[in-house]
Amino acid sequence: MSRIQLALNVSNLDDSVAFYSKLFSVEPAKRRPGYANFAVTEPPLKLVLIENNNQAGTLNHLGVEVETSNEVSAAEQRLNSKGLETETENRVSCCYAVQDKVWVSDPDNAPWEIYKVLDDAATFGRTQANTPASACASCGS
Repeated sequence: MSRIQLALNVSNLDDSVAFYSKLFSVEPAKRRPGYANFAVTEPPLKLVLIENNNQAGTLNHLGVEVETSNEVSAAEQRLNSKGLETETENRVSCCYAVQDKVWVSDPDNAPWEIYKVLDDAATFGRTQANTPASACASCGS
């Protein structure tokens, strides 16, 4: 099952977790300092909250979580064949997870990622060189 990811910048993580827990009737799937994510069943949504006082109330990034790394590769090929510029990251540690992902930006530079979570990670920031600019902004690194 694929699901849309919505990553929001929030001013107060505790208040936001309380609000979204009530809104979607679900507790966070992962909670770390300055970060929380929810795996919402209905509607199918991965909601990510990133504490960022400077940009609270704004979009951080969007994404589609897929089930396999092959789906990430297929998405990259499809997007490239449609003339869209992509940036790929394999086994990158970001947002407390190790992921394979491909990034693309919409006409207004809103960053979208199509990604597969491979494993949990102990840190929020990036641990891979040559990180796309959109990705750095997304995880606050």
